Amino acid sequence: MNNDTLKKLEERLNELEIKLIFQDDLLNTLNEIVTRQDQEILKLWDANRLLKQNMEDINSGSKEVPVDIPPHY
Repeated sequence: MNNDTLKKLEERLNELEIKLIFQDDLLNTLNEIVTRQDQEILKLWDANRLLKQNMEDINSGSKEVPVDIPPHY
């Protein structure tokens, strides 16, 4: 191989390494986002479960419902 061919191969290898570094960074960033969203979804499920439980408690009469609630509520 001549020097030009070696130089081109080295440049190509460097470009591939740079692309790989950016892809690794992107993958890590996306993983962090997915992990954070998973935690948020779990919190929302818990909040939804609590709201349903509170509604069931209200509907079953175990908690007093104020009589002055406007009809649009």
